[in-house]
Amino acid sequence: MNVADDDPFGPDNLPYGVFAPPGGSLRAGVRLGAQVLDIAALLDDSIFARPTLNGFLAQGPARWHAVRERLRDAVRAPLPAAAIHPLDSVRLSLPISIGDYVDFYASIDHATRLGGFLRPNGEPLLPNWRHLPVGYHGRAGSVVVSGTPVRRPCGQRRTGSGAPEFAPSARLDIEAELGFVVGVGSEIGTSIAVDDFAGHVFGVALLNDWSARDIQAWEGQPLGPFLGKSFATSLAAWITPLAALESARIAVPEQRPEPLSYLRGHQDWGFDIDVRVHWNGVPVSAPPYRAMYWSAAQMLAHLTVNGAGTRPGDLFASGTISGPRRDQSGSFIELSGNGAHPVDVGGCERTFLADGDTVLLTATAPGPGDARIALGEVSGQILPARR
Repeated sequence: MNVADDDPFGPDNLPYGVFAPPGGSLRAGVRLGAQVLDIAALLDDSIFARPTLNGFLAQGPARWHAVRERLRDAVRAPLPAAAIHPLDSVRLSLPISIGDYVDFYASIDHATRLGGFLRPNGEPLLPNWRHLPVGYHGRAGSVVVSGTPVRRPCGQRRTGSGAPEFAPSARLDIEAELGFVVGVGSEIGTSIAVDDFAGHVFGVALLNDWSARDIQAWEGQPLGPFLGKSFATSLAAWITPLAALESARIAVPEQRPEPLSYLRGHQDWGFDIDVRVHWNGVPVSAPPYRAMYWSAAQMLAHLTVNGAGTRPGDLFASGTISGPRRDQSGSFIELSGNGAHPVDVGGCERTFLADGDTVLLTATAPGPGDARIALGEVSGQILPARR
């Protein structure tokens, strides 16, 4: 099948998703350019005729590699017309059934800036931050596929008197993140070593963990995020396999003090991924994933070191991706200086999200040679609160 040499969704990418053709049922596909290829029809394999990728993910790295090689061979030859669907003709669905969702806090630049807002008279980073990947359990049932509208949440907010009120969030925000999809799970009572990351994680997807900062600020002490986070998390429809990101792998920045032994490994699992945040169609920031302090392999090792089990389709996310500069912020609380510096969004000043606003996240990474591959986008529009 002919695809332009510089197409970021070319044969070196081939991200996986789940789609329904017109009048058809949900099934697995890979994206090639502006087309979706029906894997079950292409490879004559019924596991890809299911409405999620979980069964395939559970089969493990050897199977993932074999299928990828078959697909790469197939797309370089004439394809049967029945296996090809224009991207704009299909309905995309959440590609996995998510049993557990964990969100981390792995950017030192984001944590430092946010800590400065929360603790202006104290240390921005709490004593544990440089010793472990801080995280919390999210709400898997609130993860939605890209393009799903997001309803402004209501909750308790602190007023000027110090007492709370129940009202729609007035400080609705985004968190530009990278999500990691577990393929092969681990038994309860076991742990996954840093260097065993690729044996358990299938791939990555862009993710937006929407955040209600005013609700979060009031309810978050002492146990942390709850209603200010659990109302919606948007996930890209396409999962980029780790195999497509080999050229993007880099070392994480130096970690001081040296992490404890279970967080050390011999393999580099940082990624040179460039994220772009578009607010109502206007590019407003460019978060660099390469600046993340903790790697995804360290996150998974920490997630399981106490014996917590994992299952195919489990999702864990990086936390907000931010760099040292303001224009590298992965959240609007950072970009606007906690609301003190409005952002010019196409001639309109914004600090946090207004009803009707749309946020689009895109990302690219190095591919083989001088090529670049794209990660599937994630978008969402804000709907007014239901009172």
